[in-house]
Amino acid sequence: MEKAYKFRFYPTKTQIKILNSTFGCVRYVYNHFLDLKQKLYSTEEKSMSCSECSKELTVLKKDKEWLKDVDKFSLQNSLKKI
Repeated sequence: MEKAYKFRFYPTKTQIKILNSTFGCVRYVYNHFLDLKQKLYSTEEKSMSCSECSKELTVLKKDKEWLKDVDKFSLQNSLKKI
């Protein structure tokens, strides 16, 4: 017999703001690189590796300063999901 556990957490208002900004940045990075990969494949029939995307993320963070406000690991993990 397997057991299942259900957890619920109640974040504070500050934590809600942090979570919302993190989710928004992750969504932006995911959509940006998905679009970039699709355009690259349609024009040159090439794909970008995760390490190439990670290097490009560093450049994107210099251009979009607000991406520096969130945890870098969450942004890098969004690249692995593409």
